[in-house]
Amino acid sequence: MYNFLFYLLLEVLGVGFLIISFSVIAIYLITMFLSALELRDHLRRNRFADYQDIITSPIAPGVSIVAPAYNEAQNIVQNVKSLLSLHYGKYEVIIVNDGSKDDTLDKLIKAFDLSKTNYAYNYQIECKAVQGVYKSNNKSFSKLLVIDKENGGKADALNAGINVSSMEIISCIDVDCILSHESLTRMVRPFMEETNRKVIAVGGAIGIANNCDVKDGTVTTYRIPKSFLGRFQVIEYFRAFLMGRMAWTRVNGLMLISGAFGFFNRELVLKVGGYFPKTVGEDMELVVRMRRYMEEQKIPYKVGFVPDPLCWTEVPEDEAVLSRQRNRWIRGTIETLQLHQTIRFNPKYGLMGMLSYPYWSVFEKFAPIIELTGVLYILTLLIIGEFSAFYFIALYSMMYLLAVLVTSFSILYEQIAFNNYKEKKDLNKLIATVLLEPFIIHPKVVFWGLKGHIDFIKGKGGWGQMIRTGFKKSEDRKNFEPQTNS
Repeated sequence: MYNFLFYLLLEVLGVGFLIISFSVIAIYLITMFLSALELRDHLRRNRFADYQDIITSPIAPGVSIVAPAYNEAQNIVQNVKSLLSLHYGKYEVIIVNDGSKDDTLDKLIKAFDLSKTNYAYNYQIECKAVQGVYKSNNKSFSKLLVIDKENGGKADALNAGINVSSMEIISCIDVDCILSHESLTRMVRPFMEETNRKVIAVGGAIGIANNCDVKDGTVTTYRIPKSFLGRFQVIEYFRAFLMGRMAWTRVNGLMLISGAFGFFNRELVLKVGGYFPKTVGEDMELVVRMRRYMEEQKIPYKVGFVPDPLCWTEVPEDEAVLSRQRNRWIRGTIETLQLHQTIRFNPKYGLMGMLSYPYWSVFEKFAPIIELTGVLYILTLLIIGEFSAFYFIALYSMMYLLAVLVTSFSILYEQIAFNNYKEKKDLNKLIATVLLEPFIIHPKVVFWGLKGHIDFIKGKGGWGQMIRTGFKKSEDRKNFEPQTNS
């Protein structure tokens, strides 16, 4: 009896893995097709666009840039100067000092001639106590507002900034990100274009600035990172932004906007109660909650995405730091899906409930567990002598070639649309990374995902320490790059 049940379980698992494998193939092929269509339409719309008109347009929405800062003394002044130099007519910069233990606030006060004001702070969204609101005595910095508050984490700091924001659109960013001078004009355009639907949020693509030249707050020369981990993240970001999010935007099923660079309708953010501080995936959770509100109110809406490389950030090239980041990502995904279980296969929530939520549950949340189960299944077949080498090699080769195909197309999309990486040697290194990634990095990503599940079950919270080395400036590279003999 037990032998029968055991072999029946193996048969069921075998059929299940076959179904999942072909489902993955179908999903990726559909994703490639939808993202290509969306990217084509985006390039057509922007071919003759004059973004200077948006800067001077009286109907262009105002933008409140909210940037939390915790122990950012080393680069905070330069980062804020960069934000104040963006090309846009109506915007404000709100820096939230989230209880920094270093001299972040002191450096801001000195550099921008700040004075504490008698500001009547309104706690529209609950957050930790605000200890002071600072404005500059210099009219050149009139767009700058600095909030000093007790430490409460990123989500809590964003809520504090949202409370004092005064513009129609809220731009939530990481303070150490590099924004293109055109970032605001390009990101507000989707809010202005839609007439039949309300645009509630717009996400932007994130570029990787490791090993790039940065001058005056702008990336001047693009290079791929020197480390294999850095190059892996370049192709991973291509897949995520130019493939995944473009495809989901095509069908209006996008559930995630990067916390490093997202634009939101302020009125709706206030209605749904702002960011939820008790999750490490506050960016995804807010988008899902906003979408739920619109579905429940039966208001036509859209979540947009702009694939242009407008925001650049430093990614971790240390394996320990990267593992903590991926651990946090999977925990944030699990928390969001747990908080909004009512959406699952609920036709009341339209495409989000019937397609987006199930996809994230199976192919994002449970992906590491499914892969681990597959490995255990293969080992079991080997032990009992039922292993088919031909079946295994055929299926693995098919999945490997699919991964290489999808990633190669994401690189192709970047080259066609933006062509930032012009050096042939950079492209060769990216292709080499594509070929090696499934063997070298992917098993580690699966392990980090499994660790994230275990930490979630244990109730582990927090972000973990994220160490950054800082961007290289063009002049720094000239002084410190090793010389070679010709």
